[in-house]
Amino acid sequence: MLKGVHLTLLVGPVVAVPSPQPVVDALTSAQVTTSSGQRSGFQLSFTVAKGSLLETTLLPAGYFDPGIRVILMATVNGIPNVLMDGIVTRQDMAPSNDVGASTVTVTGEDVSVMMDLIEIPGFPFPALPDFARVEVIVAKYTLFGLTPLVIPSALVDVPIPIAEIPSQSGTDLAYVNELARKAGYVFYVDSGPVPGVNVAYWGPEIRIGVPQPALNVNMDAETNVESLSFGFDGLSQEQVVVFIQEPISKIPLPIPIPSISLLKPPLALKPAPKLRLKFLTDTAKLNPVKAALVGLAEAAGGADAVTGNGQLDVLRYGRVLKARGLVGVRGAGSSYDGLYFVKSVTHQIKPGEYKQSFQLAREGLISITPVVPS
Repeated sequence: MLKGVHLTLLVGPVVAVPSPQPVVDALTSAQVTTSSGQRSGFQLSFTVAKGSLLETTLLPAGYFDPGIRVILMATVNGIPNVLMDGIVTRQDMAPSNDVGASTVTVTGEDVSVMMDLIEIPGFPFPALPDFARVEVIVAKYTLFGLTPLVIPSALVDVPIPIAEIPSQSGTDLAYVNELARKAGYVFYVDSGPVPGVNVAYWGPEIRIGVPQPALNVNMDAETNVESLSFGFDGLSQEQVVVFIQEPISKIPLPIPIPSISLLKPPLALKPAPKLRLKFLTDTAKLNPVKAALVGLAEAAGGADAVTGNGQLDVLRYGRVLKARGLVGVRGAGSSYDGLYFVKSVTHQIKPGEYKQSFQLAREGLISITPVVPS
């Protein structure tokens, strides 16, 4: 691999252990994609030579069969980064007449895929608000290192058992995602910070914290990205309006809902105008708390107006760019410089090469801060 980059591969049925050196040597490429609010995925490719350990022993023994746990960690300049803790879902074999050209490709998803295997329809959760239901569900997967990080909704609605008993529909993952959608939240599993440990996050997109070193573009010798472009979608923003029924006259009253979240502060000084108007008429039949929750969820789930797409070389950047965090941009001009939320990152690792493709997002133009960390 690259000088300054060391890959560690761990494989096992439930508890993953370091792979034999011949397996690590046979790894020709690794791709890992991490996105906010979505399940992460990975794909590993290996060369399979005749008489090799993979061909004669490991593959027949089910070393990379579906259901096997795989952990991939990249140590860059002495800093370990757990890129993926996942489960193999598919194996592809491509034999070749050329010596040493046969390949095995292993594809999988993060450990949250284990939450999506068994449907549990009708399981009751009496007197439990949504965040408590999520904690109960995630606790069943501690065997895979899942630790819940759950943030209660802005307005907590506790169901009264004599009036309503919420029940699950579908798999654990489908139900948790549905609860997140209704609250305007996201759910994802973040691998690390150490191998075998995973954080199951249920809450709003967190856009606070220490930003990662800036992405520099059009800055001559200080440029550390290979490409970076931006787009501004003027039709992405919506003004959400809910209707609440006045209890005496029964007249529905329209109430505009702002996009508010303590964990999602603005990143731009000039937010995009809300050109669209969206009325949620079904909320008139709900109580005021539930109607407000529906409105807040709809407003929070809106798309970001400004997006950026680019690619960088990890060694030139000096570290691994991580998704689901903040990063600064410099050299793109006064409209597009500043802090961004990293929506997704794809790691592409080959012998002699470690690159990342990434997507950035924020709600408008012009930075809220005069400088960003370099």
